Amino acid sequence: MEFEFWWLLALPVFFGMGWIAARIDIKSLLSESRSLPSSYFKGLNFLLKEQPDRAIESFLQVAKENPQTVELQFALGSLFRRRGEVDRAIRMHQDLVNRDDLPADQRRDASFELAQDYFKAGLLDHAEQVLEGMTRAGDATPEVHRHLLDIYIQEKDWAKAVEAAKKLEVSAKRNYQREIANYYCELAITEDVHGRGEAAQAHLARALEANRKCVRANLLRGEWLARQGEHAAAIEAWKAIEQQDAAYFGLAAEGMVESYKALGRLGEGLALLRGLQHRYPGLDLLNVVYQVTAEHEGDEAAWRLVRDEVRRNPTLVGLDRLIDAELVRAPAERRQDLQLMKDLVHSHAQALAVYLCASCGFKARQFFWQCPACGGWETFPPRRTAEFDTAGRHLARMQIGQ
Repeated sequence: MEFEFWWLLALPVFFGMGWIAARIDIKSLLSESRSLPSSYFKGLNFLLKEQPDRAIESFLQVAKENPQTVELQFALGSLFRRRGEVDRAIRMHQDLVNRDDLPADQRRDASFELAQDYFKAGLLDHAEQVLEGMTRAGDATPEVHRHLLDIYIQEKDWAKAVEAAKKLEVSAKRNYQREIANYYCELAITEDVHGRGEAAQAHLARALEANRKCVRANLLRGEWLARQGEHAAAIEAWKAIEQQDAAYFGLAAEGMVESYKALGRLGEGLALLRGLQHRYPGLDLLNVVYQVTAEHEGDEAAWRLVRDEVRRNPTLVGLDRLIDAELVRAPAERRQDLQLMKDLVHSHAQALAVYLCASCGFKARQFFWQCPACGGWETFPPRRTAEFDTAGRHLARMQIGQ
């Protein structure tokens, strides 16, 4: 390879250009550092000394002396909100919103931060006003719609919640039909409380239009029809649950029994519920079938029913119910021992007989359509945890000390 002598000339030139560029960068850095207020460096110093409160005060001074430090003001506002100093966060973000020279994207961000401040402070009406203003201005994002929806739910403004959820479906590209159906059910309950039956039924129809598998709508429809004395129509509404989710029959069982009694067709109703229990076993349904069988056909028939169920689906709760049936028919000399067994099994069965939120794990003795902990809709399966706990699994857990 031949050596090119012009490279000897090029190397010093490249070196000189690099030196000049470095000098320019250093001068630029020094110029920028001189333009920063001394409070900025004091704040950094306080952070290094782990004195966050004094650092915040220094940075606030920077924000006052240099209005162009927009990002610093955003950071301070968010920090105040996380620390619980919501009033200071509101003032910081309000100042940003009121600035005439703020670019549109930063004004939108400042408005959203301000809405979050109001929300954190519990000023839902102020947060709603800011977010709705963003929506009217065309600045709505999925997060804006989501926060509006949360506000409407907390305010129990279900009509607005429906509209917000529909907008969120478009912006977030997610299906909210299950939630929308429940909002319509809440509207129906409100109308029913105020004695407006036709409006309540219309909302239930909308709930089923939004989500044809909305069990809650048919449960409410059956309950209200039975209350009006339309027992045959109520039974048909409850029967429709089988096409939606048969696991919910336990929640309708008591109402179905009362309607069949009112029609003088208890035997027909009992046969129907037994068939449902055989196809879709559940604790709530079993309890109703057991009680009705004992009243209608006697304790011996009720005992056979529970015995067969425990053999087919062995659970601790089923065993608890079987001991109940045994106590009723047992001779006096055996009842003390059976009662001892009953007390032992019942305490364990009761601890397991809870509903469990599939989203957050919250446990409850009663059934909820909306989880009190995470706010999810229909996150509680209609079967208690004990129904999934077979006798074999329970004994295995006891053996390993769980």
